[in-house]
Amino acid sequence: MEIFDTHTHLNADEFQGREAGEISKAHEFDVVRINNVGSNYELNNRAIYLAEQFDECYATIGWHPDDAAEFDERAEQYLLTKLSNPKVLAVGEIGLDYHWMVRPKEEQERVFRKQIALSKIANVPFQVHTRDSINDTYNIIKSEGVGPAGAIMHSFSGTYDEAIKFVELGMMISFSGVITFKKALAEQEAVAKLPLDRILVETDAPYLTPVPFRGRENTPGYTRYVVEKIAELRGLTADEVAAATTANALRIFGLEL
Repeated sequence: MEIFDTHTHLNADEFQGREAGEISKAHEFDVVRINNVGSNYELNNRAIYLAEQFDECYATIGWHPDDAAEFDERAEQYLLTKLSNPKVLAVGEIGLDYHWMVRPKEEQERVFRKQIALSKIANVPFQVHTRDSINDTYNIIKSEGVGPAGAIMHSFSGTYDEAIKFVELGMMISFSGVITFKKALAEQEAVAKLPLDRILVETDAPYLTPVPFRGRENTPGYTRYVVEKIAELRGLTADEVAAATTANALRIFGLEL
């Protein structure tokens, strides 16, 4: 079995100095590829560093809506330059976050739209963060359009009807440990009903730790529990889900099987 954690944060402060150990632990759970996702200069640079230091690691770089104030022409040029690195797979995580409203809606939207455009110039997918903002997120992506490289809804939290609308825009839907939570009935229905070739798996570590470790620090190896829950919900084996979701990840990221 080979599993691809398509969205995690070994570049976060919590993992500094422990990255090699967490990667080794991931192998014990059959997680053999890890995409570390940035959100500002510091975390983007750490993601790239890890991608260059470890064969298993890749990077996704971009400006999170909470960091939208930092996004300017210099940041645009940074993205275009760094996206030429073959181990930098996508623009992300980008989108809207209305939960804390760290930055005004108008500023978040401007930065979101600009980074979608830059992903098309670089011909790479973009990975979307949305929190308490799913309708605006959908409307912006629909108006901007998904480029040929595709796009991903990261750690999807919503209904099947919402998920399929993003699929119809040409996107993939990535599921995290949330689907293992007892009350996550909408997300469980979505992952059970969506086309298998549109599903990805992730941890979003150190956050969203799946059952049976909920309440503790998450780690890329725990993607295994996301795979097993999807298998349970769809009546498949974990091997089948791992093979399908890894193939999906390799396809959208432009990597070889």
